[in-house]
Parts: sequence; C-alpha cells; structure tokens
Amino acid sequence: MIYLDNSATTLKKPEAVIQAVTTALTQLGNSGRGVHEDSLKSSEVIFQARQSLCQLFNGEQARQIVFTSGATESLNLAIEGLLTGSDHVITTALEHNSVLRPLYRLQKEKGLEVTIIPADKKGTLDYAAIELAIQENTKAIIVTHASNVTGNVVDLKKVSDICQKHGIYLIVDASQSAGVLPIDVQALKIDLLCFTGHKSLYGPQGTGGLYVRPGISLRPLKVGGSGIDTFNPEHPAMMPTALEAGTLNGHGIAGLGAGVDYLLDETLEKLNQKTRQLTQLFYQEVLTIADVIVYGDFSVKERCPIVSLNLGQRDSAEISDLLSYEYGIATRSGGHCAPLMHEALGTKEQGVVRFSFSSFTTEFEIWEAIKALQKISQKG
Repeated sequence: MIYLDNSATTLKKPEAVIQAVTTALTQLGNSGRGVHEDSLKSSEVIFQARQSLCQLFNGEQARQIVFTSGATESLNLAIEGLLTGSDHVITTALEHNSVLRPLYRLQKEKGLEVTIIPADKKGTLDYAAIELAIQENTKAIIVTHASNVTGNVVDLKKVSDICQKHGIYLIVDASQSAGVLPIDVQALKIDLLCFTGHKSLYGPQGTGGLYVRPGISLRPLKVGGSGIDTFNPEHPAMMPTALEAGTLNGHGIAGLGAGVDYLLDETLEKLNQKTRQLTQLFYQEVLTIADVIVYGDFSVKERCPIVSLNLGQRDSAEISDLLSYEYGIATRSGGHCAPLMHEALGTKEQGVVRFSFSSFTTEFEIWEAIKALQKISQKG
C-alpha cells in the first residue's frame, strides 16, 4: 500500500518511536504512583517528553505542557475550561468538528455567543472580518493553524495582533501544523495550543497535548487520582497535575517523546523541505489532468503537505475506493470532519479526495499516485 493519508495519521514512524514504545511496554510502571524504579522510569520518560515538546514550541516551562488523548480532548479542555455562557467567541469556517461541536454544545446548553468568520472559494480568510466581529464580551479567538482539507495556513501573527490589541485569548488548533510548521508560542503570544501526537509529531495514536500559557487557569474536564495530595477533597491545582487526572498514557507518551526528539534532531526545515517539494510536484502534475479540480490556495509558499482534488463531478468516495482497491493507494475522501470548509469550497455533496504527504513519502509514490489518477480520468 502506498500510504498518502498522513493528515489522518502518520503510518510510517521513525524507528526510535517504535523502539521507545516497545521498551515502555516492558519497563515502565505507573508515573507518580510509587517510588520504585519502574514508576520513577515512567515519570522520567514523561518529563523528558514534556521538555522536548516545550523546546519544540518554545514554551516557558515544561510543566505548562499537559498530556491528553489527542487534539480533540485538548480542544474540549481549552474550550470547556475557559469559556462560559456569558462569553462571545470568534472562530472560522476552516475549523474541524473538534472545535465546532464543543462550541455548538456550549452555545446550545449555556448560551455562548459564537461568530464564525467565513472562508472564500479558495478556503482563505478575511482577517479584517475577524476584528470587525469583536464585541465587548469577546473572550477568545479559536483558529486552526492549517486547514485539514486544503492545507492552507492561517497567518497566526495577524490573528495574534488582533487578540493583543483587544485583550482576548488566542486558542490555536495545531493538529495539522505541529511537526510541519515552526510554532513559537511566546513570539506568537499563543495562550492555548492544542496538538495531536499521531500525525506529524510521529507519535502513537491516543497521544497529544495542550500548551497552557503561565497565568491561565482552566477548569479541568475531569478530576480524580493524581498520585499526590490524596486526602484533599479538591483536585490539586498545580500544573500539569491540575489537568491530568488519572493514569497517563506513559507507553504512548514515550513514543510521542521519541517522535518529537526525531523532529528536533532532523529539524523541521530539513524534513519539510522534502515534503514541500513532493507536494509541489504532485500539484503541478495533477493540474495537467483534464478534469481535475484542485482546492486551496497554492499561490503561497507556506502550506501543509496536502492536495485535495476531484475528478469532474465524480463522487470523491468512488475515486478514493478506486485508488485503494485497484492501485493500492491510501487517501481520504468525504467531508474530513470540516463541514463549513466544504460549504465554502462548494463540495458539501461531493466531498474531496485528500492526498497528504510526510517526510517518509517518496518521489516514486508521488508518481504512482499521479499515474493512477491519469488512468482513472482516462477511463471515465
């Protein structure tokens, strides 16, 4: 199978990630639940992963990195933990349902005011419209760093400047960008950064986290065992324990830490120079196919390694199935959990076929995908 569905999850991992998980399964106890060697090993591995993530994102303190099961839990924690029914929040049509559904629920159950900034037919935002939407009770702007449908990148500096000007929080969904694009939470003044581990950070599924700027206090989604302060009826308030009730996924975090270390060692610039070249090659070649329609803005250099397309009016699921069963190429079709993005692109009914690449993708695989699309198009 030629795997070109890396925006859903990276299938090919660095060898160090596999080794880290294998070792963890046989050597790590429960972090914070004892002073014996196996428990302490687990605590050390988890701490090192926090340190690596803090370095990757240029955070102030490693304890501000909170581990979760992935970006969905991180976004729920950020949204539920920060916003109340009296608040107004601004978000965009680029967002994944992991942003939209928590907001819709708070809107329905508690009266949260939500403004959604539309996207144009290329999936780009009008930044002036964001500032015009600010109200007296606006508490936060929630924005994806990069669209999981088009690969378009949001200018976080522009959004951050708006937030700083009006004294509101900036919450960023980095599901697609973490491990692909440099993210400096201090320079960009990001208050809450939500990320997943199983995509371009090369970690296992069921891993992810949340960076919380020092000074921000979130209401936890869950409380319970913490390994400290057992006789206190209140959950401990110190970070990161305040937001990490229960046993952490030490085995998965070991793999995530190894994935981040791999990125730090190889550098984002080196790894993503390759994916940019492969993405551009694929994009340029598929444009020569007569009935292909490509979505997104490819006039800018900075973007995630995604090319989404359709062949004429044919259903995207049909094309994706043909790619898989006849040519052995894995892609993702449909709505990609981003309904408003598809409304903007005009693909609500048809969906799109998404090709997404990683640093492990080869030029041979790119050409095989191009040839497969040419054959499918010619067959009609």
